[in-house]
Amino acid sequence: CVIWDPYWDHHIPLPKLGPLHSRLVTAFVALICFINSYDGDFVFDDSEAIINNKDLNPDTPLSNIWKNDFWGSNLNSNSSYKSYRPLTVLTFRINYLLAGGLHPIGFHVLNIALHCVISVLMIDVFAILIGGLVHDGRGVKLNLSPKASFLAALFFAAHPVHTESVAGIVGRADLLCALFFQLSFMVYCKAFQGGDKKFSVLWIFSSILLCAVAMLCKEQGITVLVSENMVSLFWPKRSLDLVSTFFFSTQIGGLVSSGLLMRLALLFLGGSFLLYARWRIMGTGPPSFTEVDNPASFAENVILRIVNYNYYYSLNAWLLLCPWWLCFDWSMGCVPLIKSATDWRIVWPLLLWCCLMGLVYQALCSQDSNKRRTLTFGLVLLVIPFLPASNLFFRVGFVIAERVLYISSAGYCLILAYTVGYCSCNWKKHKVSAATLTLLCVNVARSAQRSQHWRSEQSLFTSALSVCPLNAKVHYNVGKNLADRGNQSAAIKYYREAVRLHPKYVHAMNNLGNILKERNELKEAEELLSSAVHIQPDFAAAWMNLGIVQNSLKKFDEAEQSYWNAIRFRKKYPDCYYNLGRLYADLNRSIDALNTWRNATMLKPDHSLAWNNMVILLDNTGNLAQAELIGKEALKILPKDHTIMFSLANVLGKQEKYKESEGFFLNALKINPNVASCHGNLAVLYHRWGKLDLAKRHYELSLRLDPSAPGTKENYNMLKRKLKQRQRTVG
Repeated sequence: CVIWDPYWDHHIPLPKLGPLHSRLVTAFVALICFINSYDGDFVFDDSEAIINNKDLNPDTPLSNIWKNDFWGSNLNSNSSYKSYRPLTVLTFRINYLLAGGLHPIGFHVLNIALHCVISVLMIDVFAILIGGLVHDGRGVKLNLSPKASFLAALFFAAHPVHTESVAGIVGRADLLCALFFQLSFMVYCKAFQGGDKKFSVLWIFSSILLCAVAMLCKEQGITVLVSENMVSLFWPKRSLDLVSTFFFSTQIGGLVSSGLLMRLALLFLGGSFLLYARWRIMGTGPPSFTEVDNPASFAENVILRIVNYNYYYSLNAWLLLCPWWLCFDWSMGCVPLIKSATDWRIVWPLLLWCCLMGLVYQALCSQDSNKRRTLTFGLVLLVIPFLPASNLFFRVGFVIAERVLYISSAGYCLILAYTVGYCSCNWKKHKVSAATLTLLCVNVARSAQRSQHWRSEQSLFTSALSVCPLNAKVHYNVGKNLADRGNQSAAIKYYREAVRLHPKYVHAMNNLGNILKERNELKEAEELLSSAVHIQPDFAAAWMNLGIVQNSLKKFDEAEQSYWNAIRFRKKYPDCYYNLGRLYADLNRSIDALNTWRNATMLKPDHSLAWNNMVILLDNTGNLAQAELIGKEALKILPKDHTIMFSLANVLGKQEKYKESEGFFLNALKINPNVASCHGNLAVLYHRWGKLDLAKRHYELSLRLDPSAPGTKENYNMLKRKLKQRQRTVG
């Protein structure tokens, strides 16, 4: 067995707990940090990955999750982000099935449970990295660093940077990837149960298979094989110097006899095959991102790109060291580019590299073998899983993403635990103990506070205003949330600020234009929407909204052209066909209106407004028989749509099919009993039918609901005169 003696473990200021108790405490800490997010809403990216993702619906073929990306788009589509995570989507689908729909509690509970399990398993991972592989006579693995591995796992369980991965349901991808990352690593280590020179090829293949599973949860999973390679290179056969062991074993004979060459070859071949398979699935091409997503990658020259990438690295390091400034999104001006050597922020990348070089020097050259080993493995676990997000190999679609630090934070926690042990050896133990307890308590409190922010979009977006006040997307999301809750006046303020911060923010222009359109501020709405389609000519939604505004301004030719532009850029656009039909109806082009509405219902069979407008238009033009057919066809698809029932009842009444008309009116009123016009029209039907008492009752109900209902009062007065006349006749 590989045996190390982490002497500093004895100085860790924690009680020595048994394996079960340390796991229970770690799980409890992980639970209390994020338990308050269990009943939160779907927030931010959850809307695209879960609510709007048809692959979660049981009616969608299960095979679709293997063809589409994480967001439900076809992998071959130009708009796909190429994020292939079918196993994560499968767990979402299972949540959907178990809950019987999109109920967020089950999704959140599973995320929290996964984090607890991962935190507990971290004890075993840290125990291997700190104390080596030791088994008793029965083959049971022993933990030679119970305090250090326990402390590092507590730091991991309570780190606030994990909030996005745990409290945000989309973070499931990071959690599952981390889980199978751990399992792959531990299975790889199990291959050495017979000793360093004797290893099991079967366990190594199992490790590669678990790596493939991790990759099917998130692409970052491939880094476990790189981490295992690094551990193989620096894994001492006894308690010897790491560097000298490595160099002695690199002679051909040493390589073969130690099995190092075989292990590296197996991991390399397995990793190469997985990367090739992933490349083929992705369509042999990387996803395309815009300057807004990652401005540093679009910088003017290589030097500026390198400087800004390193600045991003320093910000990620700061989030690990001081996770107080956390934000759901770091794009769109949140982190302005460094463009000159006089920018004071250039100090941070320099400081980061000084610290890293210092750690690397200690990891390689320290006289203390425990320090060398722990710092080496800590740096491997910190750096390697972060590489896919580093922009070194390909452009990524974000500036900073807290979720990508989920696995890397384990390396930081290992180094932090060693720091606590080192300080306990050299400083007053009670002071180190107090500082460690304070740090843990602060992290737990911050995690609980941050997970509270993730409970709703309102609190999440608002919390970002103080962290990233220059981020246009933050202001946009605050505005959108306010608009969704009906506070349009406040939403306008944030949309305007988003456009001010980012003058080419077409989505903010589109949403602001929509609100101004509803407030009848049509001129400014037209200017904003025209600017949006000028900046992004293929923005179909903005073209449609521009058409609606131009229609309201009586610019009919321009409106028609705008609608057709929208359809040109989005072939299957039922709402645009519906609005185009309204334009044709206003221009008395009835045939064109009917055709476009029919197109809308073909693209979206449950498009209630299109069906209803067809019935109404045919009714108004005297085509009652055709209107009846269309209405009944619509109700086969939408059997509980009271508006279509109402329109069809009117058509049947005009054809003197009173009994059938009455049935549709009554069914409509069962669904929505407080519609004044429905009561009024039913009263007219009874009036014509000669059922005057029923007519009187429904006229009165209609007037009670809407005293100013047009025509109802006159009809009611006419009925009262008729009833009086009948009474006189009877008398």
